Amino acid sequence: MWIGALEVDLLLGDVHSLKGKRSLVRPILAELRRKFDVSAAEVGSLDLHRRAAIGVGVVAADRTHVVDVLDAAERLVAARPEVQLLSTRRRLFTAED
Repeated sequence: MWIGALEVDLLLGDVHSLKGKRSLVRPILAELRRKFDVSAAEVGSLDLHRRAAIGVGVVAADRTHVVDVLDAAERLVAARPEVQLLSTRRRLFTAED
C-alpha cells in the first residue's frame, strides 16, 4: 500500500475577503475530488486573504499510480488562471513506514 500527500501553496488573485478566497478555493477542491477521487482540503493560511494551502491525499496499491495522480493534481492546480502556484511539497509513504 502506498500513500501520497501533496501540499500546494497558492497566491490568489484579486481577493479582498475570506469569502472571496473561499469562492476561489472551493471549486478547485471540488474539481480535484471529482476528477481524481482524492481527499482534498484547504490546510493552511486559513486567515490570510490572498494565500491558500491545499492538501491532497491518495492511497493506492502501487507507487506509480500515486505519483501519476499527484502529478495530475499538481498540473490541474497550476493550470488555474486565478491562482499562482508558489510551491509544492510531496511525500510518499508505504504501509511499513
